[in-house]
Amino acid sequence: MSRKVRALVSSDYDKWLPLWQGYQEFYEADLSAVTQNTFGRLVSEAENTPSGLVVENDAGELLGLAHYLFHATTWSPKSRCYLNDLFTVSNARGLGVGRSLIEATAQIARNADSDQLYWLTHELNLDGRRLYDKVASFTQFVKYKF
Repeated sequence: MSRKVRALVSSDYDKWLPLWQGYQEFYEADLSAVTQNTFGRLVSEAENTPSGLVVENDAGELLGLAHYLFHATTWSPKSRCYLNDLFTVSNARGLGVGRSLIEATAQIARNADSDQLYWLTHELNLDGRRLYDKVASFTQFVKYKF
């Protein structure tokens, strides 16, 4: 079965929502209060808002999502691209869906002349980290939240 990475569009909401809910379940988060706002921002063409990608198979099913945003940094005159969310349905894991989303996001970052694509993950996300260790460099930065 073939699949393609494409931009998230407003008509994807009903197919995107189960992926978004699966992502929340994985991270034991409840983002239902911001779901409508989040989706609206992902499909908006306004500047300084996050954007979304999905992987769709030839049956029209969404297998994964990636949400990313660009931001300025004090370390470079170029922007940085933050991969905010990455999720694939369980039966698509290990089939290259996550990798294809990362590679597509990296290409978007290169096309925007961004100097870096980066992301965070939970230390116990072992399946994800196996992929990330293959496609990126571990930085050893520690996140604090106030």
